[in-house]
Amino acid sequence: MLYLIGSIIFTSWLTLSFKVIEKFGINNLQAIVFNYFTCVVTGSVINGSFPVQKSTLTEPWFPWTLVMGIMFVLLFNLVALTTQRLGVAISSVAYKLSLIIPYLFSIYLYNEKSTLLKTAGIGLALAAVFLTCYRTSKKKVQDPSGFLIWFLPVVLFFGSGFLDTMIKYVEQSFMSGSNNNYYLITAFLVAALAGTVLLGVQLLQKKQRLSGKAALAGLAIGVPNYFSIWCLVKVLKEYGENSSAIIPINNMGIVLFSSVIAFLFLRERLSVLNWMGIALSLGAIALIAYG
Repeated sequence: MLYLIGSIIFTSWLTLSFKVIEKFGINNLQAIVFNYFTCVVTGSVINGSFPVQKSTLTEPWFPWTLVMGIMFVLLFNLVALTTQRLGVAISSVAYKLSLIIPYLFSIYLYNEKSTLLKTAGIGLALAAVFLTCYRTSKKKVQDPSGFLIWFLPVVLFFGSGFLDTMIKYVEQSFMSGSNNNYYLITAFLVAALAGTVLLGVQLLQKKQRLSGKAALAGLAIGVPNYFSIWCLVKVLKEYGENSSAIIPINNMGIVLFSSVIAFLFLRERLSVLNWMGIALSLGAIALIAYG
């Protein structure tokens, strides 16, 4: 249960932090690159040594870390952009409404049973998330890209869903418990290097300059980021036989927690419908967990 709570809190912090970054005028990509190097250092400290060696290249999970590392960078930039343009609630909903994808894959790949109550809980969860993040304001998003900005949550939805599914697949297929840290640190290192390439191109083109504030922001994001994935892997290992239930509970908790914090501290006001969504989510969690 502690790992589940940790996953919810740390992941929520990641989404919320991008609103803070925006207020300080910090470049997203720089903060994200420094964040992933911080993840590598944090993981190495937890591990007791830097685990990426030549032998890592022959590990069966190594090709998956290449894909995941690149996806980490792309999705994190999408999370940042969606949060800053459309708000914490919409970003959270797109990021974690994608629970549908790993839920379906868990049933298909691992023959996990889907009861009527679980299915009803998923439906109720989707309704709850929609109500929690619904905005009645008619204010339009002011952005030169116009309506195209609304495709960000769609891309984030599918990308996050497949990333969660990939983490689950690798955890089930290749992880023994002793090599979880090796796998995570390698994926974060790939993300850091991929981000460095993108940042290097922009620096050479003189589109931006390195910022000390971005390095500090990366440090503040990186430690929670590492533990958000670490906790998620621990949760999936602990509840491996019931991941179709635990992933929705985790994601619902993230959406609700981040929405409430945004309401309290970032002035993203919640309507009556939003609070109804929060109430519905409690019933959804109960159905999914015990169905």
